[in-house]
Formats: sequence, structure tokens, C-alpha cells
Amino acid sequence: MARIPAGKRATDHEQATSRTAHVNMSVRPGATGGAADLRREQMLRATLEVIAERGFADTRIADVAERAGASPALVIYYFKTKDQLLADAIRYSEDSWYADGQRRMAAIPTAAGKLEEIVAMSFLPEADADPAGSWLLWLDFWALSARHRDVASVRQKSDERWRETIHSLVLAGQDAGEFCACSAVDFADGFSALLDGLAVQIALADPAVNADRAFELGMRFAAQQLGFDWAAGRGRRAAKSRSGRAGNGTRRAAVRDDKRAASGRRDGS
Repeated sequence: MARIPAGKRATDHEQATSRTAHVNMSVRPGATGGAADLRREQMLRATLEVIAERGFADTRIADVAERAGASPALVIYYFKTKDQLLADAIRYSEDSWYADGQRRMAAIPTAAGKLEEIVAMSFLPEADADPAGSWLLWLDFWALSARHRDVASVRQKSDERWRETIHSLVLAGQDAGEFCACSAVDFADGFSALLDGLAVQIALADPAVNADRAFELGMRFAAQQLGFDWAAGRGRRAAKSRSGRAGNGTRRAAVRDDKRAASGRRDGS
């Protein structure tokens, strides 16, 4: 997916440049790079799981260490503070999500289909996932970013990356004649905010907006604004009978699939 550097949003007539985000890797003295990276990934996966279960306020470094099979001192060595641990875990989760998204996008020929997949990955689960639990992690992250400058910086870059992903898809659809000649920047800003707002309703278990409803509302809005035909119950996601959300197919947390991949080689960014 395309992304432009922070602080340099593309206009509707500019092409977004391709860029892949990487997490910073800390290396423990005496450890090889591969072993240190694997250990760090284990801690990040453990962080995502524990915070999704307990919430950030009730999560201790000791809890993450126990889940990861490490000592609290080692977790502190890698991440220094609990705030930094959350920020790095979110960044790791997002990189996993975008790497998965790139693979999925490559198999879809149309911009409208790619956009539908992005919305589905935001709300619909792959299998045995908990939609609210994944988004609760992000509620903690958003709340913390309002009070901590370093976390706020990660949040800002994450949202810029999200908007630019949508923006580049709209530009591609317009170039292909699939979408109408609207403002790609305005659509990306509004659509990303709509999807995040719907996600809050899922996290709070609002009975009026479950994951299926959020997916349908998001797609109807996109079709109306971009001028393409879309009907509920149609498309790649409908064919796979998915309802709800999360797993590696959720924008805000890729916990379960990462855990399954821990025994082998994971897909990383």
C-alpha cells in the first residue's frame, strides 16, 4: 500500500510514494540479531494479548513478562517503559496488518474490490476473533496519546498511514475510471474518521452497530461518495461468510494469527 512521509500529504493530482514502515529493533548484548528480534516479537505479541484482555491500566510489566516467558527486567531492557511497550506493540500490530493487506490487495484486480477488502479487514474476523477486544486496545492507545507526547507521535503517524492507504486507493480507482472525480484527500480524511468511529461502537458493544453493520455502513458510504455500485451480501467477503471482526484481518490488532505463527516464521513488516 502507498504512503507518503509524515507532514507531506499528497494533493489529489500527486501520486503517493511507496514506503514500508518498520519497527525499531533493540538488540540485547550477546544476542544475535535474529534471536533478539524473535524475542522482541514474542514480547510484543504478549503485550497485545494481555492489554486486550485486561486493559492498559491494569496491565503490569510483570504480566507481559509472564505471558512471554521472560523476566520483567528483560522486558524493561527492551522497552524501558510501559507506555513505550504499548506504542511499540501498536506499531508492530499495524505493520503485521499492512503486510497482510499488501498480500491480499495483490490478488484483487479492481480498486473498488481493494477498498472493500480494506473495510472488511477493519471489521470482519477471520475466524474465532473478538471484535470488541481488538478495538479496546486502541481505545487505551487513543486515551494515552492525549496525555503522552511520544505515544501521540505514534498515533499521528498511524493515522497518517491509514489515511494515505485510503487516499492511494481512491487515486488508483480514479485513474482506472472506477471512481468519480471527487477529492481523494477529503474522502480519505472523512472515510478514515467514519471507520474509526464505527470501530468505537464495536468496542463499546453498541447493539445498534455490530461488525456486520459497520462493514455495510462503511461500504455504502464509500459507494455513494465515490460513485460505484455496491450491494450488501456481495463480493469476496460475502462469499467467505464472515461476520464480526479481528484476528490478523483487523486493522487495529493482529494478535491471534501472530500467535499461531510464533512457532514458525511470521509475516512481519
